[in-house]
Amino acid sequence: MTISGTPETQGRPKTGRPGIVHIGIGAFHRAHQAVYTDAAMKAHGGDWQIIGVSLRSTDIVDALNAQNGEFTVIERHPDGPKAHRITSMSRAIAAARDVQPVLDALADPAIRIITITVTEKAYGIDRVSGQVVPEHPSIKHDLANPRQPAGLLGILVEGLRLRKEAGTAPFTVVSCDNLPSNGVLLRDGVIDFARRIDPALADWIAQTVSFPSTMVDRITPAATEATYADAKRLLGKEDPAAIETEPFSQWVIEDNFPNGRPAWEAGGAVMADDVEPYERMKLRMLNGSHSLIAYMGQLGGYRYVRDAMADGDFAKLVGLHMKNAAATMQPLPGIDFAQYGADLLDRFRNREIAHETRQIAMDGTEKLPQRIFAPACELASGTAELGTFALCCAAWMAVMRQRTHEAAPDKAVELINDPRAVEIINALKDAQLPTEIYDSLAALPNWMPEQLQSDASWRETVIARLSLLLSDGAASAIRHEITP
Repeated sequence: MTISGTPETQGRPKTGRPGIVHIGIGAFHRAHQAVYTDAAMKAHGGDWQIIGVSLRSTDIVDALNAQNGEFTVIERHPDGPKAHRITSMSRAIAAARDVQPVLDALADPAIRIITITVTEKAYGIDRVSGQVVPEHPSIKHDLANPRQPAGLLGILVEGLRLRKEAGTAPFTVVSCDNLPSNGVLLRDGVIDFARRIDPALADWIAQTVSFPSTMVDRITPAATEATYADAKRLLGKEDPAAIETEPFSQWVIEDNFPNGRPAWEAGGAVMADDVEPYERMKLRMLNGSHSLIAYMGQLGGYRYVRDAMADGDFAKLVGLHMKNAAATMQPLPGIDFAQYGADLLDRFRNREIAHETRQIAMDGTEKLPQRIFAPACELASGTAELGTFALCCAAWMAVMRQRTHEAAPDKAVELINDPRAVEIINALKDAQLPTEIYDSLAALPNWMPEQLQSDASWRETVIARLSLLLSDGAASAIRHEITP
């Protein structure tokens, strides 16, 4: 499914009033949900303008507000870039400066939907229990200061409290992050957070608030000087909020919006009764492959995904992993997993997309459980299909060891770029041998599933690949994996 907007509708004046607040106005939101909403309003109208909220950054807020919320999306097609002007955002708010305007927006009865892209680590929810993590910085702050929240859950709960107190219908809350059953997880976390400060509010949320699950997909690299230069060349003006992305885009949404929604279908969105099968396909085949590319690419000296995929053996490895991932899934009507995998390989090879392996490699402890460990648990112990999953785990461990050894601890935290960086550094402090590295990292609390931790065959398979990576390098490990 592709979405690029209809050329004759691009650049039309804004219509409608705000009906959505989006939390996390990074590049992905601007390349994805904002584009779908732009297409929906240009096709069918409606009061669905977006108020964008940044929890941390102020620069993007200033850049967007300086140009009336408008920004440029550069699509990197094989035959050259194409620019589209997106007008679905009305204004932006920097929560770090003052959270009150955010809370005022959430309390406004005209706002009917809250969408979210804050990446996995910002939620502060334990994926196993569905409860909040009390020591998470934002959770800890917001539980102590519920009327002046700084984090995602605190802001959502306070916004809902304000609506409950005013007798206003609740908004619908839509996670657009790469988390399994993201709506269910977010609902559990919001209710648990609320119960810790106001049990009656928690009950009201449980009874009245909808949390649809979604599956999102669009490769969106970090903007570069080339992004800004192309925006100026194609549109004739500077745009510090410009972003770049691939032509492909996909959004599958559980259709559960009690107070209405934009006609996102106009942009190509799929409204579904059950998102989970699509989500599982994407997490395991696309995101899992991305993680494999990221860590093996780092070890192999590849800065960009496109460069790694230009290596024939590397591309074979990624194709093999997609095949292994597909083996963990039930048939999905209308989906050919082999064709889906082939399309992914073409997307990864796109020479016009400069997607850095280091960018994908961040937050590994947050991503590997659903991308690698969950499908590995569904394969029989010792089967050949486990090989690429074990290799990805081993590559992550090798990268973590590399980064803890190439810098002082404070710098290593920055290089690792993971919410559990300090734990990783401490775990590897005295680990030298592959067995020691594996055992130390596998023992991180609440990370690797017990099923894998207690599986001697999994341990042996990962350690064998880790040993090969450390002794002979990435290219040798890849050849070993793809050789029948």
